[in-house]
Formats: sequence, C-alpha cells, structure tokens
Amino acid sequence: MLFKLIRFIKELWDGKFWLIVGLFAIVATLEFLTPAAYVFGYLYIGPILLVNTRFGRIATFQATAIACLLTMANVWIPGHEVIEIPTIASRAIAVLALVVTGFLSDRNRSYQQTVLQQKAKLQAQEKLASVREDFASTLTHDLKTPMLGAIETLEALQRENFGPILPAQRVVVTTMIRSHQTSLQLVETLLDVYRNDTEGLKLQFAPVDLVEVAEDVATTLMGLAASRRIHISFNYGHSDFRQFLWVNGDAFQLHRVFVNLLTNAINHSPRGSKVEVVLEPGSSYQVAKVMDMGAGITPQELPHLFERFYQGESDRQAKGSGLGLYLTRQIVEAHGGKIWAENRQPNGAVFAFRLPVLPFQLSLST
Repeated sequence: MLFKLIRFIKELWDGKFWLIVGLFAIVATLEFLTPAAYVFGYLYIGPILLVNTRFGRIATFQATAIACLLTMANVWIPGHEVIEIPTIASRAIAVLALVVTGFLSDRNRSYQQTVLQQKAKLQAQEKLASVREDFASTLTHDLKTPMLGAIETLEALQRENFGPILPAQRVVVTTMIRSHQTSLQLVETLLDVYRNDTEGLKLQFAPVDLVEVAEDVATTLMGLAASRRIHISFNYGHSDFRQFLWVNGDAFQLHRVFVNLLTNAINHSPRGSKVEVVLEPGSSYQVAKVMDMGAGITPQELPHLFERFYQGESDRQAKGSGLGLYLTRQIVEAHGGKIWAENRQPNGAVFAFRLPVLPFQLSLST
C-alpha cells in the first residue's frame, strides 16, 4: 500500500501528469467560455491518449469519464442559453467519440503489451536455442580430438607397432576401430549440421558425374555391406549401359549424400537382401535413387524423415541419430535439388534426389 502511495505521489509530480491536467483545463475553458453549440469536447481525445500511454487502463477510463462529464455538463452550464435538441445530439456524438477513443486506446495498449511479451518470449527462446547450439557445436568439436587420438592408437596397435597381437585380439581391435570411426562420423555430422544451420553450407562447385561418385561410395561401403551380406547393384534406368549423370556440384558433399543414403539402406535391409542404386539421366534433372528391401516407411513418418533428430517409430531394423538424412537434405537443397522418400512395392523404401543437369550437357543433348 505504501509503495502504491509513493508511486502515485511520484506520478503527480511527473511532467506528463501536469501536461494532461493543463490540456484538460484548456479544453474545458474553451467549452465553458463559448456557446454550447460549439463543441470542443473532441479535443479531449489528446489528453485521453496521453493518459493511456502513461498511466494505464483505470486512469484511461477515469479520464474518459471526466471528459464525457465535462462535455455534457456544458449543455446546462453556465445556464444562460436555451437548450436545443441539436446541441444535445452534437454533444452526445462527441461523448460517443470519446468513449470509443478510450476503449480503442485501451485495446491498443493491451495489444502492444501482448506483442511485447511475445517478442520477449521469442527472444528468450532464440537466445536459449543459440546457447544450446553453441554448446553442442563446441562439445562436438572438442570430442573430435580424443576420438582421432583413440583411432590412431588403435590403428598403431593393429599394425603391431607396440608388439605382436593375437588373432583374437586383432578382431577386437578392428571392432573397436570401426566403433570409434562410427562415433567420429556421428560427431562430424552433428558439427556440420550446426555449422550449416548457422553459417550456411559452403560449396565448391565443379562438374561432377553422379555415377562416378555413387560407384566410389559403393566401393568404400563394400565392407559394411559384406558384414550384413547385402549386395549392392546399379541400374541406369532404361539403358543397359553405364551412363554419365553430370551436375554442377561439390563432389565431397555429394559423396556424403550417397554415403548417408547407402548406409541407411544397408542398415535397414534384412540380411542376404539387395540394395539397388538407380541412376536416371533426364533432360532437366539427373535423378538418383537408393532402394532397399526393408520394412518400408509408415505414412506418419514420411513427412518427417528429413527433419533434424527425427528417428521414426517404424519396424525398420536400424535406428540412427536422425542427423544423416537431415544433413543429406541440407546438401541436396544447397545444390538447388530436391530429396524425397517413398515406399517400394512389394516391400522396402526408396530414397531419391534430383539435381539440375549441368548446362553444357543440356546444350549437348539439345
């Protein structure tokens, strides 16, 4: 209570308070010194708006009520004029205008306060998200060094730099190296995802043959495919011969696209099945498809497959971090392409993307 009293006294001495009082006094003087037929009550709108911006809702309603009372009082005060119906109607209209002004100014104030609150919440959320991303980026960057050191040590142990090892130990060391490399790849993917979101994906454009990139990736993944007894085959659409699918792109980033899609297909395929890579040349776009024979994709999953950290809830055999497909989408879209997924009949899934044809190849084909 004491705090409210102190605040009220402070507001009394505030410059705006006396400005508002002065404006009310000026308008009231004009009202009562002129004939009732001359309505100056509309001028109360100015001090009402000032009250609304400085003192809030209750003060706005009080100021509006005072302005309305003074406007209507001038019909009978000072009392030496004959009261006419048009005069009363004019002042009633002015009172209505003052009421509408007070109501709308209060609504506008409430709206502005809501907007400011929402803006403050959004800024707080953005700041929190930025802190989280900075933390994740720093953490993943710092994790790379010990992982690389562990891999180098294990590889030195595998090469018997520290002395001979038994065959059983070699199998264990090989498994540990593969596990550390998988973890390192996950860390690098996470780091790239955050960097791409904040800084954008930087590409080194050059003519790239998608067929050559896909075949190179398939060769590097032969070990993973063999461990799961998966056969990787290539299909060139309507042609039985090897094709050239030239695009203007970053060979390193496109290599990562095929690594993610082929690894995803191998991990989600049953043992002893086949993963098919379909490379189809087109007049405007080059299309690449990676087809597996897994459990397929549920309709609920399809719209979310390429979202960050989305893992899905289907019966497909392997689950990842939810970053590989998101990074793949980043890379494909940065090349001006499009990526999508669909189910394969009778079973399995298709992950496909398309990229614009390299201009010189388009001119040659026409």
